[in-house]
Amino acid sequence: MTNRHRIVAILCLLSLLTLGGCASKKDDSAEKQEPVETMYNRAAAKLDAGSTAEAAKEFDAVEQNYPYSQWATRAQLMASYAYYKELKYDEALMALERFIDLHPGDESSVYAYYLRALCYYEQISDVRRDQKMTELALDSLRQVKTRFPDSQYAKDAALKIDLTLDHLAGKEMEIGRYYLYRKQYQAAINRFEKVVEQYQTTSHVPEALERLTEAYTSLGIMDEARKTAAILGQNYPQSSWYRDSYRLAGDPLPEPPKKPEDPAPPSVKVINN
Repeated sequence: MTNRHRIVAILCLLSLLTLGGCASKKDDSAEKQEPVETMYNRAAAKLDAGSTAEAAKEFDAVEQNYPYSQWATRAQLMASYAYYKELKYDEALMALERFIDLHPGDESSVYAYYLRALCYYEQISDVRRDQKMTELALDSLRQVKTRFPDSQYAKDAALKIDLTLDHLAGKEMEIGRYYLYRKQYQAAINRFEKVVEQYQTTSHVPEALERLTEAYTSLGIMDEARKTAAILGQNYPQSSWYRDSYRLAGDPLPEPPKKPEDPAPPSVKVINN
C-alpha cells in the first residue's frame, strides 16, 4: 500500500469515528430532553409565582422543543399572556397573531382575540397624540363582540368599545377646538360634524353641537346656528351646553320639553242592579 493509500484510509477512518461521536452526542441529547409535561408545568408554576418573564421563556421552549404537540398550542397562548403581563405588547401580539392563524378553530381562540384587543387597548395614548392604537383596539374589540357574542368576553368588549369611541371623539373635539380658536371655522365645523354623525353615543355630542352653533354664528350663518341649537335643546335639554347655544344664536331660551304626564285612569262606571 502506498503512502497515498494509507493517508486516504486514515482520513476515512477518522471521518467514521467523528460521525459516530456526533451520533452518540445526538442520542445522548435526545435521551436527556425533558418530557413536555415537565417543561409545561414548570413554566406554569413560574407564571403562578409571578415570574412572568421566566415563564414566557419556558413556554416558548415548550413550543420549540415539541412544536407538534397539544402542549405547544397551550404554551403558545400562555406565552402570549406572560408577555402581556410583562407589558411586552409587541411580543404578545406576535404570538397571538401566530396562534390565531394556526389555530382558528381552537376553543381558546376567543381568549386570543380578547387578549389581542387588550394589548392594543392598554396602549391607547392621550388624545393629543396619534390614535393609531385606539383604532386598532376598536377593530379588535369589535371582532371579539361580533365573532363571539355569547362569550364571557363580549360584554367587556362592548364596554371598552364605548370607551374607545369616546376617546376617538375626544380626539376630533381636540382638533375642532384648535381650528375654532384660530378662526378656521369651516375646518372646525368638519370636525364637530364628524363627532355628531359618527360618534352619536359618546359624551362629546352636546359640546360638539354647541361648538357648531358657535362656528355658524361666527360665520354669520344664523339659520344653521339656530337649527343646531334647537337640536341640542331637543336632545340634551339638561346639558350645560344648552343655554350657551341659544345665547350664541341670539334667541330666547325655549322651555325644555316637558315629560308627558301619565294619563288619567278611565272612570269606572257603576252598574246598579
